[in-house]
Amino acid sequence: MRAAEEAAIAQGTSAWRLMQRAGEGAAAWVARAASGRAITVLCGPGNNGGDGYVIAETLRARGSSIEVIAPKEPATESAKRARSRYRGKVRSEGPITHAVIVDCLFGYGLSRRVEGGFATLLEELSAKPCYKIAIDVPSAIESDTGKLLGPLPYYDLTLALGAWKQAHFLMPAMPSMGTRRCVPIGLSFEGAPNWPSARPRFAKPAPDAHKYRRGLLAVVAGSMPGATLLSAEAAMRSGAGYVKLVSDHSHPDAPADLVIESDLEQVLADERLSAVLIGPGLGRDEIGREHLRKVLESGKPGVLDADALYLLDEAYLEGVDTRRICVTPHEGELAKLCDTFGLTADGKLAKARALHDATGLTVLAKGPDTVMVTAKGATFFDRGSSWLSVAGSGDVLAGIIASRLAVHGDTAKAAEEGVWLHHEAARHAAPAFSASDLAQCVKSAVASFL
Repeated sequence: MRAAEEAAIAQGTSAWRLMQRAGEGAAAWVARAASGRAITVLCGPGNNGGDGYVIAETLRARGSSIEVIAPKEPATESAKRARSRYRGKVRSEGPITHAVIVDCLFGYGLSRRVEGGFATLLEELSAKPCYKIAIDVPSAIESDTGKLLGPLPYYDLTLALGAWKQAHFLMPAMPSMGTRRCVPIGLSFEGAPNWPSARPRFAKPAPDAHKYRRGLLAVVAGSMPGATLLSAEAAMRSGAGYVKLVSDHSHPDAPADLVIESDLEQVLADERLSAVLIGPGLGRDEIGREHLRKVLESGKPGVLDADALYLLDEAYLEGVDTRRICVTPHEGELAKLCDTFGLTADGKLAKARALHDATGLTVLAKGPDTVMVTAKGATFFDRGSSWLSVAGSGDVLAGIIASRLAVHGDTAKAAEEGVWLHHEAARHAAPAFSASDLAQCVKSAVASFL
């Protein structure tokens, strides 16, 4: 964001003009949300406070009932200019009385605890039953990590200025933001290494497609085949033309159209094999270790999940083209991988970045906040349904991603498509579903992206 602002200023757009665009754009949203109700704008001493003064003056000039509460005077040149142009009331402290409150105390870049009069205002705001709007990021949030730095109200609307910040997609900040909207201010972000995931669109199979050309996927079972079967059932409905379950177990409950074979080496030697999934139900015994070794030595594109992530270490990756491998850890598995590879990092995003940098793997760090890290940077996802918090949901996700990988061979694209399909399948499943219900709904979810 800073680089984009500096580039715009270097090309002739003043910092003041950027502030005007931000404040005026945000004011339009505030006016719609307020619907004629009285508005209080909380202004801090920095440029976020300057945005607040622009918002307040824009709305005052249009006839809204406005007041500003500012515990400190502006400290930046642009904020001072915005304050000098505001013609309404300013108080240095509460109480907060109006029905709509706009939080412009601190924007992006905050790195220290919010204390004193600012913390008092946020505590009062948190307790007040009013419509709350955060400008850019909520004022008690570290914008790069989502870390809490003070009292955090829950907002009805958050307006990102210029571009999304990382905190908009990270826990624990994300649930506090309510509806999120981005206000463009004329900045260019071409080549930015971080971006929110865009909804994918799938192509139907080619006119001359057949089961192998659409993708042959092998799902490798282990000591707990139930999880593997969940993955396979999801994979069968996610686009691959042919799914094989590789297992030494009998599966009387397996669907008739799921091919089951027992010879892993023979399956991996098939030149038509497009991708492999290993980990769900694998186990952590010597048989599981040997299966993982064979899969990685095959050189096939692969998805590693669950037990495979506890077995994985540097020795397994020696000589492996890790660009063809996607790992899908939840928080505990991500911590284990960082420990295995001797990585020290704080927070999900930093850990995922460190793991990718150390290994070259595509890392999809899943959970209430999901982030993917590849050689191109970080991709953020909107929060999915909290109904996904059921046993086996991750096995379903792994199967979906592996199926998409079998279709086209791109690990990052497959992971991105997989997250969207997982979220959409949850919507189709309706509340209180099981993992098997979720796997059944992947088929209708795919239709939503054609």
